[in-house]
Amino acid sequence: MKKMILVSTSLLVSLFSTVTGEEAETKAIPAANDSTEPQIEKISEAFGHLIGKNLESLGFQFDLHAVVQGLKDSSAGKTSPMTEVECIQAITSIQEAAFKEQAKINLAKAEEFLKKNKKSKNMVSLEKGKIQYKIEKEGLGGSIEPTLAPIIRYVGKFIDGTEFGRSQEDEPISLGEMIPGLQQGMTGMKEGEKRTIYIHPELAYGTRGTLPPNSLLTFEIELVKADSAPKLENTDYSSPNEKNPEIAFPVQAENALR
Repeated sequence: MKKMILVSTSLLVSLFSTVTGEEAETKAIPAANDSTEPQIEKISEAFGHLIGKNLESLGFQFDLHAVVQGLKDSSAGKTSPMTEVECIQAITSIQEAAFKEQAKINLAKAEEFLKKNKKSKNMVSLEKGKIQYKIEKEGLGGSIEPTLAPIIRYVGKFIDGTEFGRSQEDEPISLGEMIPGLQQGMTGMKEGEKRTIYIHPELAYGTRGTLPPNSLLTFEIELVKADSAPKLENTDYSSPNEKNPEIAFPVQAENALR
């Protein structure tokens, strides 16, 4: 989390430095002719949009008037109210506080949802309700076992129904490399079966990864084949971390458990 914040803030500071540095150099270059002025105006406005997008990516609301004033003051050679290091540290502190607050809110929402959801008709609960699933369509083929590499189709959604990922094709996946909630929630599925699986943050990504912290994840899974291994003896197939990061157990978390 902190590493990602430092990278984004450093890039933003670099961007601002480039803007003000180039603006100062531009003053020394005579205007070419009147025909270039509309183009410069358009470029300047577009560049403002780039800066705006970078501000949004930092995750909190800036005072845009103060940002514009800072650009003007820097171009005029005035001293900044903070050093670059102080600015990055201040932004990081605000982001970390916002991250923790969002994690707390999302966890409460996840637990409240699962508490109500487990009472739904035909809902199966595992791990004290932290994994719940409902069979949407019965399957008739072979069953998934913990050590197999099934071929699946999936759609991943947040608690509000917003989709965050889906399989692009029928693809073999190593069950042992999936997030714990899917490893357990998919075990026992039969070929042709469709399940909707609800996963508590503790058995998904928690505060790791790139998804919002402590998100409850919902997966709509269709099992195409219980085990692809016999057909893949001489085939190099991708792990979930490479092609389907939404269902993969985070590499950094996996290493921490070794």
